[in-house]
Amino acid sequence: MERIVINGGRPLNGEIEVSGMKNAALPILMGCLLVEDKCIIENLPEIDDVTLSLKILSAMGMSVRMINRNTVEIDSTFAVGGTAPIDLVRKMRASYYLLGAELGRFGRAYVGYPGGCDFGVRPIDQHIKGFEALGAEVNVEGGYVEVIAKDGIRANNIFFDVITVGGTMNVMLAAVKAEGTTIIENAAREPHIVDLANFLNSCGAKISGAGTDTIKIKGVTELHGCTYAIIPDMIEAGTYMFAAAITKGNLKITNVIPKHLESITAKLEEMGVEVEDGDDCVTVKYCGTLNRINVKTMPYPGFPTDMQPQMGVLLCLCSGVSCLSEGVYDNRFRYFEEVKRMGANVKVDGRTAVIEGIEKFSPAVIKAVDLRAGAAMVLAGLATVGRTEIEEIRHIERGYDDIVGKLRAVGADIEKVTYPDDTEPVSKAN
Repeated sequence: MERIVINGGRPLNGEIEVSGMKNAALPILMGCLLVEDKCIIENLPEIDDVTLSLKILSAMGMSVRMINRNTVEIDSTFAVGGTAPIDLVRKMRASYYLLGAELGRFGRAYVGYPGGCDFGVRPIDQHIKGFEALGAEVNVEGGYVEVIAKDGIRANNIFFDVITVGGTMNVMLAAVKAEGTTIIENAAREPHIVDLANFLNSCGAKISGAGTDTIKIKGVTELHGCTYAIIPDMIEAGTYMFAAAITKGNLKITNVIPKHLESITAKLEEMGVEVEDGDDCVTVKYCGTLNRINVKTMPYPGFPTDMQPQMGVLLCLCSGVSCLSEGVYDNRFRYFEEVKRMGANVKVDGRTAVIEGIEKFSPAVIKAVDLRAGAAMVLAGLATVGRTEIEEIRHIERGYDDIVGKLRAVGADIEKVTYPDDTEPVSKAN
């Protein structure tokens, strides 16, 4: 059993460099399947979901060679469709990008149903709607999703009923080689959608409009290899911005795109935290009492749902009563049961949480119930005077590159420990 142990209550001061974006890296890695050539992908975060993705691609017959810890060379020339191991696919939500990539390359896809964090119903019905609009038949049975375009992929106009990040990217992957022009309306606008489009365009695709609600994809017959660097991770950056505020510290966070952080910056400033933008950095400084605010998560450019748990923990230490509303997913407030162990005063009603601020948290043993909730537990521990132990840290390691090492470098007393045979914890280097 591994845990993260934090002796908190220390202000964090110094500089943290942000890694590549998880939510861009995963679809881009899967998108390499479309390119019957070598691609070099740079600025990859060293996280479990990337490691898992590379194992899946390797198992499908693709040549995967690590050049360094953040750069990989992938040759998909001899990839075999429908061979992704189901035991690996089930461990990660983003494995569903194989559906679009396999469909785009082979005209059919056969992939195990995806796994990943469990916070409510996250159907792939809009993905299926998009595939069917492109001329494919979709069957879901026996734990697998099978997509077959008997007469080939055909371009079409697709209007999503709801904004869907995964659906938008899956249709992009499937349509990039379709004859004609595919138009996606009510498309998601997140930065990682733009990054996927830029990667595919670097390989010879013709995609325009990414970052707006209308994306046009003019099909091409083939793609070529390229060298491409993943954009910085806005959620990792936002997490460290909140770490500065919750520990009453002063952090310079580098390798970021400040524009991607505007909704996060706005809420911190509303709380009374000082945020200064640079060209590729932000500096966050605690300036006194944190003010209560109201927050609702929304699709980009609104406040991101993946920052909601971190925000929830921060609001627990704000003066007054705050209201936190989740506008994207159901059942994403389970982490509040953990911070209640630390003394948080929270009432949850459906997608809304009313949070009455407290002066401080009390030390406790808590667990990470999903990836971003795990990051929120780390923030809670950093703010707590005394010893906090976090269980189920595998969720955290799915999406944060060396979170323990990065926080330790700016003054946190934090380490990963292992409990062999139910004995006392033993420190483990990270």
